[in-house]
Amino acid sequence: MSKGHHQHQLRHQGLSMFGKDLTRRSGACCELCEASGVGLSVYEVPPIPADPDFEHCIFICDTCRDQIDHPKRRVGDHWRCLGKSIWSSVPAVQAISVKLLSQLQTDWSAELLETLYLEPEVEAWVDQMEL
Repeated sequence: MSKGHHQHQLRHQGLSMFGKDLTRRSGACCELCEASGVGLSVYEVPPIPADPDFEHCIFICDTCRDQIDHPKRRVGDHWRCLGKSIWSSVPAVQAISVKLLSQLQTDWSAELLETLYLEPEVEAWVDQMEL
């Protein structure tokens, strides 16, 4: 077994330990679009720390993950949900929501961003994030 594969397995095991806490925090709903009754998975919000960190993890559905991972597949109307998630009390949810909104470049996303106040730590996180 390669060293990279082993490290990946260890990271995955570390992230899976957060599943129960993320389910509790999210109410078993996607923390971005609030989809329920769908499969959810742990998503590490960039920049990804060397060791798995609960504070960098959110629970998201396959639709959100696919559109985050493949920007050309993003459907603007799906992301209207960010109007709520930008106000999340979870810094990771708020940071990725703001980053996604800024990448949409629509009139409604620009209006939402104009109304937003971010804590300095979250603002710095958004500035460092690459999606």
